[in-house]
Amino acid sequence: MALWVFGYGSLLWNPGFAPVRRIKARLPDYHRSFCMLSVHHRGTPEHPGLVLALDYQPGGQCTGAAFEVAADDEATVLTMLRERELVSSAYVEQDVGLTSDTGDSISALAYLVDRNHIQYCQFDLERQAQMIAHAVGGRGPNTEYLYNTAAHLTEMGIKDADMTWLTNRVRALTAT
Repeated sequence: MALWVFGYGSLLWNPGFAPVRRIKARLPDYHRSFCMLSVHHRGTPEHPGLVLALDYQPGGQCTGAAFEVAADDEATVLTMLRERELVSSAYVEQDVGLTSDTGDSISALAYLVDRNHIQYCQFDLERQAQMIAHAVGGRGPNTEYLYNTAAHLTEMGIKDADMTWLTNRVRALTAT
């Protein structure tokens, strides 16, 4: 059975591996949310940024991409993803059930937020925009993460009202 990985944020534009296939897919009962403080990649402990996570929401849905991993690359991809996504244990690695746009069921690996982790947060959109506009971490500015994710969602035809609002607000905050 092939290994599939679900991407909903930075994996959309930077999966870190060359997938065999990429298809649009939906995960039920979760939504894409800037609910994780980033103290490594897009912020620092002193000035945390925000990154996306899959947050449990009964009746919700997150549309993203399912990436099929080449059989020969599975071990390497798993190691890379675990180093990248589990750097602070704020994500929980879990197999989830996805539905593709063609109606196929796919079992995929996904990284879900641990609501009990210290990096889990819930802020209103204005506070999210303020944090994203000013945070910079080891992988660069938090704005880059937001803009790249928003652009790839648009390319895929995925509408996300919060992402659109945040993108417009952060652009206004960072205009000089």
